[in-house]
Amino acid sequence: MSAENLKKAMNEKTFTIGTEKTLKELKKGKVKEVFISKNCPELLKKRINKYSEITKTKIVQLNETNEEIGSLCKKPFSINVCCY
Repeated sequence: MSAENLKKAMNEKTFTIGTEKTLKELKKGKVKEVFISKNCPELLKKRINKYSEITKTKIVQLNETNEEIGSLCKKPFSINVCCY
């Protein structure tokens, strides 16, 4: 997947950055799509997959690293997971 979907999602009011916040929103069933970096740790991917299967949420595996996603989101830190 390209970062174009991520850029569109950043315009959503409910755009969320971070692992814990994303998991929290997933558990509530308030997420439409989850974006994961290509170098996201396997354990984290498994946790996200578990909750996304329960809530039927789409997961997008990006071709960018966590550093590149941080730059795309205009943040001074790496981002493994974000959602809207």
